[in-house]
Amino acid sequence: MKICVTGGHGFIGRVACRKLAATGHSVTVLDIQKPLPTQPWASGSVVGDIRDLAACRRAFAGCDRVLHLAAAHQDFGITDAEYFDVNQRGTATVCDAMAREAVGELCLYSSVAVYGAAAKPRAETTTPLPSSSYGASKLAAEIVAQQWVAGDLSRRCLIMRPTVVFGPESVANMHALMRQIYRKRFVLIGNGCNIKSLACVDNVVAATLFLWGLQPDCRPRELPDRCNTFNYVDQPDLSVAQIVDAIHEAFHRPRPTVRIPLWLGLLAAIPFDLAIALTGRNLPISSARIRKLATATEFQADKVHSSGFLPPLTLREGIAQMADTFVPAQG
Repeated sequence: MKICVTGGHGFIGRVACRKLAATGHSVTVLDIQKPLPTQPWASGSVVGDIRDLAACRRAFAGCDRVLHLAAAHQDFGITDAEYFDVNQRGTATVCDAMAREAVGELCLYSSVAVYGAAAKPRAETTTPLPSSSYGASKLAAEIVAQQWVAGDLSRRCLIMRPTVVFGPESVANMHALMRQIYRKRFVLIGNGCNIKSLACVDNVVAATLFLWGLQPDCRPRELPDRCNTFNYVDQPDLSVAQIVDAIHEAFHRPRPTVRIPLWLGLLAAIPFDLAIALTGRNLPISSARIRKLATATEFQADKVHSSGFLPPLTLREGIAQMADTFVPAQG
């Protein structure tokens, strides 16, 4: 099967491409970044933007399916308009190109950010109430995909809503946390009892291939509807304190005993907030980052875990795996 992965040179995209290629599928990539020589699927890449219809059509020509990962997702330096331009309009362009190239199978990576201020439990049946431009733009992208499916009875779409995804090669929040702990610069702010739903990158990609009928040694699954939505969270959840303990254990470091009250941590962050406001730099310490770490982000993923899917890693194994690749890179 020939599959195009948009954003295939990104963090999740690289894992998806490797797994697809390893299972015998032909992989092509549409990405604004040029491929690295070490990527065996590089010869099938199209350098281009998902908002460019011509580039999308070149990438999708002859494909059976599209795995749509490309998105604007950073939490710093992106305007509200940019989120919607890339995530909503880009998805509309992807769907338009798929229609023109007669590609009828789409997997769209959305996000649990669509739930926003919705009350727990935040399951697939929960009405989304996005509280950020990112979450709202991802929900808008889902609506675009649903409308594309409704336009032709032969079309199908799998929508994945993962929580925070981490793993080797990730440079996002988990990497920043690990870096601080590895350099012995981390102090836990707050009691650490709040839950932080996480997803190992190998697990969320494996779940995607399973639900899409592409995981090796598994019978292809026929999902009940032409458009199906799944949250992805690795279970059981860990609290912030448990995550911090697991990272210390992976680095063979003693567990921290000092904790700073939340109010004191926020007070200490004021100079950093002022520096960010004056310079526009994305500093590793800010009141927003402290509040984010101290806030519970808990989601339900019973639907995927009752589907027969068995994740290859536990959360603690995923943290240890990332730590194993992190240490040499930071040495």
